[in-house]
Amino acid sequence: MHPVPPPLRQRAVTILAALLCAAVASLLVAGMSGSIAVAPGELPDAMLQVLHGRPESLAASLLELRAGRALMAFVTGGALALAGVMMQALLRNPLADPYVLGISAGASVGALFALLMMCAAAVVDAAALGGAVAVALVLYLLARRDMRSGTAAEGGTSMLLLTGTILSSACIALITLMLSIAPEGRLRSMVFWMIGDLAGAPLRLLPWIVLAAALAYALRNARALNMLALHAEAAVTLGVRVGTVRKGLFFVSALLTASAVTSAGSIGFVGLIVPHACRFAFGPDHRVLVPAAVLSGGSLLVLCDTLARTIVAPTQLPVGAITALIGTPIFLYQLHRLHK
Repeated sequence: MHPVPPPLRQRAVTILAALLCAAVASLLVAGMSGSIAVAPGELPDAMLQVLHGRPESLAASLLELRAGRALMAFVTGGALALAGVMMQALLRNPLADPYVLGISAGASVGALFALLMMCAAAVVDAAALGGAVAVALVLYLLARRDMRSGTAAEGGTSMLLLTGTILSSACIALITLMLSIAPEGRLRSMVFWMIGDLAGAPLRLLPWIVLAAALAYALRNARALNMLALHAEAAVTLGVRVGTVRKGLFFVSALLTASAVTSAGSIGFVGLIVPHACRFAFGPDHRVLVPAAVLSGGSLLVLCDTLARTIVAPTQLPVGAITALIGTPIFLYQLHRLHK
């Protein structure tokens, strides 16, 4: 990766510092908001109690309960946004994301099947990963010739998106079949999981490891992503191993999608609107775009989950419904701008 010139480096540091502050602020808002609010004056002492592992006050107990959910929302949103950046760079299409291409639906099939079989949590994780990777491999195999010939931005992209839509429809049919034969005792949890819900999601280390590894991979290949986003044939002349990078992008985005789906179910639009919004606001350079999308996606999902918990408190809404209600008009607006 080429070094960033000093003026651009300073701008990048400013952008990422501002987004990092926004991410911290979103986590604090999530910790303070709920059926019982935590007053700003109680926050410092409550945070100290939680950090020391001794939540004695009501505010500290509430903060500890909400912190795990907020952190899971952040890592899930960051993973979806990063997967969207990778797909959009690969396909040279700002409307591509794991949800549109059916990778999320593949992960859902695997995870729901494991839930239907009443498998352990580790098996559910493995099944979600297997479903996502299977759909990603089918997409890659079907579009391999077009992508190698450099037509992915034209007919190849249309064919890939159409293939993803068809595979997603097939996955939805399998999901419907599993829901129709599921026992009543399992049906409610499966339906809520399909909508996308962070209620009861345990704080786990594995999604953070997956996100950190994927972020390191994306930053290491930021120059290659810039070249792929411009022109695949030009990337070859500049020394980019296009085939290897493309395979890596497919696998890593599938891994990110599986991690996100396993943690919170199917949450749409985050991987679609966040990368495009960050590209519009901060520019197309992936050295800035990649970390900006992770921070923005995490913050957005934290705020959406906070809204889902508080808008009709004490009743909690599925966060997937909130992201869909917010993402649909933004998606239509972006689609309209692309066709101007």
